[in-house]
Amino acid sequence: MSHTKPYAIAYKGLKEGDYDFEFEIGDALFESYGRVEILSGECRARVHMHRAEAVLEMHTSIDGSVLCECDRCLEECRIPVAFEGDLIVKFSDEIDDYDGEQMWISPGDDEVDLTQYLYESIVLSLPYRRVHAEGECNADMLARFGVMSAEEFDSRAEEAEQPESHGIGDEAMARLAELKGRMLSDDVSEGKA
Repeated sequence: MSHTKPYAIAYKGLKEGDYDFEFEIGDALFESYGRVEILSGECRARVHMHRAEAVLEMHTSIDGSVLCECDRCLEECRIPVAFEGDLIVKFSDEIDDYDGEQMWISPGDDEVDLTQYLYESIVLSLPYRRVHAEGECNADMLARFGVMSAEEFDSRAEEAEQPESHGIGDEAMARLAELKGRMLSDDVSEGKA
């Protein structure tokens, strides 16, 4: 990757003790990962590092916001980022895989590259469901997808309760009732009830 230098800490020559670093995270980081989940963003990372003889202990906090695709209307959606985490960097001639909480680097390295750690921390801090606040989605897109509010669903369900007038049989009514029950249980499990 070509954008590793802006997110690296040159620890060689630092005496044992505590140090603070700040990084401005912008589009270059997200572009280097192909903008898979994050279209763009502006974040600030603060790293408090304790330098010991055989280890670097880092506490990282990241705040800001990123631009993602809304899961509901597919328009751009700004999502706040708030992350707190710890990373242990160990020096070893035998390098193990980075696991998100521990990183191994060679004692001969001059710096520790935090690019992957910062990117993964931002991605993992995002909510599973990335949507606009209620009422901010693109109404035209929602209409194209046939997304309806609970009130619209209830209204259509009440109309459908007259099977003779709409030509809906008992089987279709049962499926509609089942669908309504699932939607209501999804709303309850997401805390919308």
